[in-house]
Amino acid sequence: MGEELVRGKVDVFVSAESLHATKHTSFDRELIKAYYAELKAIRDEAAPEVSTDLFAQVLRLPDVSTTTSDRADDAEWAGARALVTDALRAFKAFRANEGAKLEAELQQRSQGIASLLEEVAKLDAGRQDRTRERLRAKLADLKAEVDESRFEQELIYYLEKLDITEEKVRLSAHCGHFADTIALKEPQGRKLGFIAQEMGREINTIGSKSNDAGMQHLVVRMKDELEKVKEQLLNVL
Repeated sequence: MGEELVRGKVDVFVSAESLHATKHTSFDRELIKAYYAELKAIRDEAAPEVSTDLFAQVLRLPDVSTTTSDRADDAEWAGARALVTDALRAFKAFRANEGAKLEAELQQRSQGIASLLEEVAKLDAGRQDRTRERLRAKLADLKAEVDESRFEQELIYYLEKLDITEEKVRLSAHCGHFADTIALKEPQGRKLGFIAQEMGREINTIGSKSNDAGMQHLVVRMKDELEKVKEQLLNVL
């Protein structure tokens, strides 16, 4: 069974009780004689007038008899083994069915993250203009005189710190790698866990750099999808 079950431990106990079991009882004749002689000698010495069924007393003493039952023959063991094999086959079929459902869910979750990333990219496209307008509006409220050249230099430096181009590329690649890996036939649970960890790293970085309410909302949704992926990966070999 070990080669059939990749993960976990299975103990199988088989017990049988026949409705027409054949039992054999054997007696230790020499021990019975010794017991009887000893008891008779004690009775004759202590109370010869007492009438006692010594033989019945001897049969109650330990080790005078042994009872055994017939063991299962090869045909019976073959039948038990066939039952275990059938149970194993049913278990593997159930696991395959559950695995197919789990694969479909994980694929859906990873595709959901990729779709949310596309929405993040759309919002990111106009983020520089929105940031520039927001900063100009604040400066206007303060009625501060600003050197236009210096303003643009500081704005470029600020926007570079908020740039998420690399994070978007890496997260997209991780989503694709996750989908390809889960489609493989051999066990990939540990590898999928590592990819999910890298996906989380990129999502967190996008969230810290976004500085945009709409993008932050999408990041929260991606984190929620990823947490569900991690929960399900605990059931993957």
